Amino acid sequence: MYNNQETGKIGENLVCQFLKQKGYIILERNFRCKQGEIDIITKDTTNEEIVFIEVKTRKSFLYGYPAEAVNMYKQKHIGRSIKYYIYKNRIQDIPIRVDVVEVIIRNNKVYINHIINAIDF
Repeated sequence: MYNNQETGKIGENLVCQFLKQKGYIILERNFRCKQGEIDIITKDTTNEEIVFIEVKTRKSFLYGYPAEAVNMYKQKHIGRSIKYYIYKNRIQDIPIRVDVVEVIIRNNKVYINHIINAIDF
């Protein structure tokens, strides 16, 4: 596995732990379809929303903040993947939102920034 993929997998695992501590229920990880991929799909138990989460993990700020990598191109793929997921699972009547979670791993410390409603859908 490449270093970036390893870093990404570590970030996703950390985010799942973080979300569980906040009361979220993990429904699915790494949902893939021809339209793209969704890193984590959860249920927010406080308001019964299905939450689609894009995780961006970095070890430095050399290329900016992690969330900045979720550009319009990436958002388009996420949106298409979400539409397919909704269709496939017949969940049209359930409220949804799209979040981005940044993970920064630096100097053996982990920083997590959960951006709620980061992408309009």
